Amino acid sequence: MSNLGPVVSSAHLAQGSFPELSELEFGLTIASNAFQRWAVRGMAAAGTPDLSPLEVQVLHSVHHRERPKTLADICLVLNIEDTHTVNYAIKKLAKAGLVRAGKQGKEKTVEATDQGAEACREYAKTREKLLLTALQDLGIEPDQISRLAALLRLMSGHYDQAARAAAAY
Repeated sequence: MSNLGPVVSSAHLAQGSFPELSELEFGLTIASNAFQRWAVRGMAAAGTPDLSPLEVQVLHSVHHRERPKTLADICLVLNIEDTHTVNYAIKKLAKAGLVRAGKQGKEKTVEATDQGAEACREYAKTREKLLLTALQDLGIEPDQISRLAALLRLMSGHYDQAARAAAAY
């Protein structure tokens, strides 16, 4: 079998000095799309349909540690620059009865309602049954996933720095 080179979606980007980065970027693209599809369908299977991938992420972020969050907190944690998209997601989640607005001092906050918390718990059960069991059957070691997660967080910082440099270019 011949060596076909790195698996990429844009061969012209793999011709540079670090073709492995193009492999990573293609992997990120297809993994991101698959994860978003899973999040929407997993949430629907858990009994909460009609949410976008961002709305699912925002709901889980809001429910995290069962403490109220500010819009700025949510955007920072999820590394989202466009606060309007998160604000719209919060409004849609509130309309669905999954989150509610609050205040801490002068700051507006958002927190999961009982219905939102239950949706997160049901998603976790569905995730365990449909996703985690299958991953465990593959023999993937938890420490491999942790190392990959750390690498992705590190890479996100490099992409953020490159984005700042590109904006000033």
